[in-house]
Amino acid sequence: MPSPFTPSWRAALIAAPLALVLSACAGGGGAAAPAPSVSAASADDRPVKKGGTVTVGLSADPGSLDPSSATTFYSRQVFVNLCQKLYDIDEKSTLVPQLASAMPEVSDDGKTMTIKLRTGVKFNDGTPFDAAAVKKSLDRHRTWEKSTRASELAQVKSVDVVDPETVKLELAQPYTPLTSLLADRSGMIMSPKALDAEGDDFGTNPVCVGPFKYTSRTSGSEIVLDKSADFYDADKVNLDKIIYKIIVDPNVRAANLKSGDVQVADSLATTTVAGVQNDPNLKVVSGGGLGYYGFSVNIGNVSGSTEKYGPVDSPLGKSPELREAFELSLDREAINKTVYNGLHQPDCFPIPLDSPYRSASLTCPKRDVAKAKQLVAASGVQTPIPVTLTAPNDATNQRLAEVIQQMVKETGFNVSVQTAEFVSTLEQGNAGDFQVLLNGWSGRIDPDGNLNNMINTGGSNNYGGISDPVIDDSLKAAAAASDPAERSDLYAKALQKAAELRGFIYLYHNKYYLGMNKSIAGVDYYEDALPRLANAGYAQ
Repeated sequence: MPSPFTPSWRAALIAAPLALVLSACAGGGGAAAPAPSVSAASADDRPVKKGGTVTVGLSADPGSLDPSSATTFYSRQVFVNLCQKLYDIDEKSTLVPQLASAMPEVSDDGKTMTIKLRTGVKFNDGTPFDAAAVKKSLDRHRTWEKSTRASELAQVKSVDVVDPETVKLELAQPYTPLTSLLADRSGMIMSPKALDAEGDDFGTNPVCVGPFKYTSRTSGSEIVLDKSADFYDADKVNLDKIIYKIIVDPNVRAANLKSGDVQVADSLATTTVAGVQNDPNLKVVSGGGLGYYGFSVNIGNVSGSTEKYGPVDSPLGKSPELREAFELSLDREAINKTVYNGLHQPDCFPIPLDSPYRSASLTCPKRDVAKAKQLVAASGVQTPIPVTLTAPNDATNQRLAEVIQQMVKETGFNVSVQTAEFVSTLEQGNAGDFQVLLNGWSGRIDPDGNLNNMINTGGSNNYGGISDPVIDDSLKAAAAASDPAERSDLYAKALQKAAELRGFIYLYHNKYYLGMNKSIAGVDYYEDALPRLANAGYAQ
């Protein structure tokens, strides 16, 4: 159902609290306001008690809990306490072994990766963890027809068991990002016993190696995890139980945190951060910054993001010039201040500004109403030009849609807003059932994780149907290269071409703000914005 948003974005900006606007501007150059409280929750090293339950307010339903098919940031928040990976990141975003016992050994030609594994490890059903189990999971990630990991592991030709403590991956070509992928869902290892028993339904009863085990789920409401007696570090796990409660409305999520109904609340809306921070019983910590948010423009996805692309029958889908006009109608700085109280970082590319892979050649256009109007006039399309914008149905995304709607109205676009539940919008994106779709990516430490599958032909998350050989070839070459400078240049080449096509228009890098009751200590919260609760508990 279209949403007839009407308030002026300028009026909304003027109505924003003055102190927040000044805070957002203090750094200059569009930088986000300083993160509240501390930069990482791991700074809280108070001793904790054994036992107890922590309830976490999640801002959206996680969708699938099958590591092979899961696609959402919210599933990763559950997985981080349920399904360990071959590798992980630490508080400095450095890759470290997790189920592997050491960093991988890579052959001189870059085509063989040997991984040594932890010993004495069991899955949460008591099944022994070994090389055969690793092979079974990696092969499922690579070859299962429903897997969204297949494209991530496309360069892996085979997974071989060397001995019970060693696996060897043979690659089609050198693939530098592989270790970082094995530090995410592609590296999650599932119980072979549970895979055999559940098959395609593994996600309804997932069994991995982890500090907590899956107990139950009420769709759209809550997910319950209990402490695992089989976890190799079970003595260090303090909590008895984690309950993830789905609370989409950010104001309700903040209110639940203040009332004590939840002790941890993920992804605080930037409009609620100050209120939570001012509560003497609560604190706010920041994470994230690796990812991005913006919107896909359907320029070629006619039957699915991984299917053959074709012409799209919409004004924006058919005209690169109109897409340029649409982007030039937007003021990223004003969006950040108006919608997010200046707590994100405006940008028009997916690689963070402080990344060593971010080329200095990547610069962003400022809002240019005059040029946008010229492009619209030159297109010959009658104004107002109709555009349907699909947005997740939470209050923040609806507010963002409202501001975009008003900004582009000034240059000749008439945006109708349709809202749907978050997972449903992803399904629409995958199917190509949209014109413009608000969506983002939670971010990875290797730039390949923010680009591969997003802007290359046939990528599972390439909702816009972007397809160009310059992009495809540059991303492939960058993944095979090991020199950071060479990779940076190749990513810049791909991104400059993608910026011309505008199948995805980036708005900002999103910081995540985690609200917590001050009675909780030991939560690790890094740049990936996943609250790790293995060492958490109630402070003594």
